[in-house]
Amino acid sequence: MSFATRFASLGGTRGLATALALLVSAPVLAQTAPAPKPAAPATRPAAPAQQPAQGAAQQNTGPTVVQVKAEPSQPEWTKVCGKDQNTSTEICYTTRDFVSDQGQPVLALAVYDVKGQQPQKVVRFVMPLGLLLQPGLRFAMDQGQAIAGRYVMCLPNGCFAEAQVKDDFIAAIKKGNNLNVSVQNQMGRELTFAVPAAGFGKAFDGPPIDPKVLEEQQKKLQEELQKKSEEMRQRMLQSQGQGGAAAPGAAAPAAPAAPKP
Repeated sequence: MSFATRFASLGGTRGLATALALLVSAPVLAQTAPAPKPAAPATRPAAPAQQPAQGAAQQNTGPTVVQVKAEPSQPEWTKVCGKDQNTSTEICYTTRDFVSDQGQPVLALAVYDVKGQQPQKVVRFVMPLGLLLQPGLRFAMDQGQAIAGRYVMCLPNGCFAEAQVKDDFIAAIKKGNNLNVSVQNQMGRELTFAVPAAGFGKAFDGPPIDPKVLEEQQKKLQEELQKKSEEMRQRMLQSQGQGGAAAPGAAAPAAPAAPKP
C-alpha cells in the first residue's frame, strides 16, 4: 500500500515517521533540477570544458516541470475509511503514491473527507527533501487558481504539507487531468510536479477498500520495498568494486545500511 496510506492515519500524523522513512527523495531532485553553475566573468574567456555547463545553466533558468506517474504496485487510487477514536467522527481519505520515470518515490498524496457537524476537506502531501520550506507549496488543477499549502513538519526523508480545500476543488480533481504542485528547491528555482488525477473521482465517490485487502496490499508493498532496497545496495557494491578504490587483496568496503521500513 501507499506511503500516504501509512502516514494518513485517521487521528492525524500517527504512522507519519514510517511513511517518510520510505521516501528516497534526494536523487529525484538531483535529476530533475540540477543546480546551475555561475557563469564566468565576461572579461575572462571560459575554458572549453566549462561551456557545456554554462549552456545547461541557460537552459534551466525557467521553471522545471517534473512528470510523475503512479507507483506500479498501486494501480488505482485507494479509499480508506474509519472513525476518529476521540470524536467518533467518520473520516475517509483517498490516496495514491507517485514515482519518477526511474521508479524512485517522489511524493504521496491523500485527500481527506471529514464528516460530522463540521465537515472538512484536506489535501495532504509527503514531499521530498531539498525544498525551501518558507514559501510553502502551491497546487492547482490544470490551469485553475492555485491554493497555498504549508509545511507542517519534516523528518529525515521527507516533509509533510497540507491545505484545507473546498468542495469545488474536489469537483475539479474529479474532472481534471493534472494536479500541478509547485515548490522551490534550494536554489530558489521553481519545480512543478505534474500529478495525474485520472481515476480519483471513481475512488473518492466509491466504497472504501476492505481492511483485509488493505492489509494484504501493505504486506506486498513492504516486500517490494525490501527487494528494491537490496537491489540498490547490490548496485552500490558493484559500483564501488568497479571504481577500483580498494587495493588488491584489501577487504571489500562495508555495504551501506538499507533504508528501514
